[in-house]
Amino acid sequence: MAVGFSVSRVICIAPDGRKCGSDDLYRSIRYSQETERNSMRDMLVVGAGYVGLSAAVAVKQAAPHLDVAVVEAAPAGVWQKDMRASAIIAAATRMLEVFGIWDEIEPDAQPITRMIVTDSKTADPVRPVFLTFDGEVEDGRPFAHMISNVALVRALRGACERLGIEIHHGFSATGLSIADTHATVTASDGSVLEARLVVACDGIRSHLRDLAGIKTVSWDYGQSGIVTTIEHERPHHGCAEEHFLPSGPFAILPLKGNRSSLVWTEPTPEANRLVTSDDLIFEEELERRFGHKLGTLRVVGEKRAFPLGLTLARAFVAPRVALAGDAAHGIHPISGQGLNLGFKDVAALAETVVEADRLGLDIGSINILERYQAWRRFDTFRMGVTTDVLNRLFSNDIAPLRIARDFGLGIVDRLPGLKSFFIGQAAGTTARDNPRLLAGQTI
Repeated sequence: MAVGFSVSRVICIAPDGRKCGSDDLYRSIRYSQETERNSMRDMLVVGAGYVGLSAAVAVKQAAPHLDVAVVEAAPAGVWQKDMRASAIIAAATRMLEVFGIWDEIEPDAQPITRMIVTDSKTADPVRPVFLTFDGEVEDGRPFAHMISNVALVRALRGACERLGIEIHHGFSATGLSIADTHATVTASDGSVLEARLVVACDGIRSHLRDLAGIKTVSWDYGQSGIVTTIEHERPHHGCAEEHFLPSGPFAILPLKGNRSSLVWTEPTPEANRLVTSDDLIFEEELERRFGHKLGTLRVVGEKRAFPLGLTLARAFVAPRVALAGDAAHGIHPISGQGLNLGFKDVAALAETVVEADRLGLDIGSINILERYQAWRRFDTFRMGVTTDVLNRLFSNDIAPLRIARDFGLGIVDRLPGLKSFFIGQAAGTTARDNPRLLAGQTI
């Protein structure tokens, strides 16, 4: 006797809620599988500043098959209101060349051709120069450029668009859960994104770092950095000046035209007083510290004060999570290396991730991420300690310390080999463990 069976009908529910018959079942299953795949990114970057955008571009350019996305809590267009400028070292410009965007940025970039360092009191009529640096690390390449943040972010966003990297705004991460194969990030509006690797580039007060359970070591210097743009009568000729004053370092950094970027450290109450004062009072205090070598000084940018401190993450990675930029470290601006440390993070993380992917390894596994941490943690700790010591050494008016530090600056100024070493270190071109991108090489 033959045995048989019949199916009267197969009912399924389509993704839009309608009923469908058995002939639609395969299409429904395939739709669900594709939706599941499409919601899972390979790498999700949280934070659309220059570090976050650079991380996305570095990985996507080297591994186009990886699905990389960027999310940002701020609304679209906010980045265009950032009137600040940043010092970008020679090694970082090499990475921007590899990204194919340096030609776009360079017209807005001011080379730093010379650096002058002085140590004096505010009221001193004469400020002797203790240390000078010529600006080139090699023919035609200065050790640093001053670049407007708007120009830098605009170029990086253009690179993201060309590479097909999605940037989502208004995504405020409020939850993080970790599974064996991926991380899930939940936003305040209830939306969810999943990725094999989540990269936190959301700043010094990184919420994602907290969600990942990564603790920090930090302390406040009781100082704030005043940042603004000034205009002056005479040309700066690409010369940057840093004056060590008892209240903290005072730096004027050249911008395009007869303009300069000011980074002025004061005790926080005094900094708050200065930024809330009218421009006439501010400019008078500015001239007391800088003098008239560039003629009349005039404030042409918004005056803002940022509290200064040292923040170092106890770990740079957790399962499925990596920290980069200020989320991993915040240091004193005395060395001008804060942003450049973030670019070093980007280059090291991208190289680690891309090489792991080429070997068929899980890019978000803790074993892979610990390679990145080992690469970057010591250098960051060393720079944090260096800036901390320099700030404590120079931000005072203790006579024996002043004599010792001025003697040390004078010794360095008289030893060309030592000066070249310090220039190379500052430019990031002589580090033995430089990632490939910082050497101008593709991953």
